[in-house]
Amino acid sequence: MNIFSETAAFARDLWIRRGMIAQLAARDFQNRYTGSTLGFVWTFIQPLTMVAIFWFVLGVVFDAGALRGAPFFAYVLVGISAWNFFSEAILMSTGVFQEYAFLVRKVDFKIAVLPIVKILSSLFVHAIFLGLVMLLLLLTGTRPTTWWFQTLYYLAGLCLLLLGTGLATSSLNVFSKDVAYLVNVLLQFGFWLTPIIWHVGQVEGRSEWSWCLRYLKLNPMFYIVEGYRKSLINPAPFWGEPKQTLYFWAVTLLFLLAGTIVFKRLKPHFADVL
Repeated sequence: MNIFSETAAFARDLWIRRGMIAQLAARDFQNRYTGSTLGFVWTFIQPLTMVAIFWFVLGVVFDAGALRGAPFFAYVLVGISAWNFFSEAILMSTGVFQEYAFLVRKVDFKIAVLPIVKILSSLFVHAIFLGLVMLLLLLTGTRPTTWWFQTLYYLAGLCLLLLGTGLATSSLNVFSKDVAYLVNVLLQFGFWLTPIIWHVGQVEGRSEWSWCLRYLKLNPMFYIVEGYRKSLINPAPFWGEPKQTLYFWAVTLLFLLAGTIVFKRLKPHFADVL
C-alpha cells in the first residue's frame, strides 16, 4: 500500500471515529481548567484581555489610525487570531503522546487521533477569539459581508496544515524533547516573519526590502493570515491569487504526507519509549 492509499485510509478512519474524537476534544478542553475557580470563564477572559490591550495601546495611546478600512489594532487582531490558533495547536499537539501515554500503550486505540484532539481543543478557543474580533470589527464600523464566510476556507486549510505538522512534531518529540523547544523557537521567528503586526505594504513600499517579499510568502501562514484579512476586512476571493493558493495547498499536502510517513515509521516504537 503506497503512502497516498495510507493517507486516504487514515482519512476514512478519522471520519468513522469522528464521534469519539469530538468527545476526546471536549474532554481535553474541559481538562484545561480543572482546578481553576473560574474554569471555563478563562476562555473568554484571555482573548478579551488581549483585545483590550491592543485597543488601548494601538488605538488610544499610539492612535495608529486605520489600515484597509479598519482600525489598525483590529487589523492586527485578525492576524493574531489566526497565529494564536496555529501556535497553540502546534505546541499542544507536539507533546500529546507524552500527555496521553496511557492511551498510547493501548494496542487497540488509534493514537493518530490524539494530535487532532489537541487541534480541535484549540479550535474551541480560536472560535471564541475570532467571534470577539468580528464583534470588534462591527463596533468599529466594518460592515459584515458574505466574504466573512470565506474565513471557513482558510480555517480548513489551516487545520490540515496543523494536522500534517502535528503528526510529525508529536512523533519526533517522543524520542527527543528537544523537538518541543525547537518548535517553540521556530514559532517565535515565525511570528515576526508573518504579517501580523506589520503589513505587506511596508515591505512593498521600500525598494531595499521589496525583494524579500517573495521569500516571506513561502511561509504558509502568510497565506492564512492575509486570507483572514481578505475575508473580514478587505474582501477579496482566495482564487484571486492562484499561484499563492496552489503553493499553499502543495505545501499543506507535502506536510500531510511527510507527517503521515514520520508517524507510520515511528509509531511501532512509541510504547517502548513512553
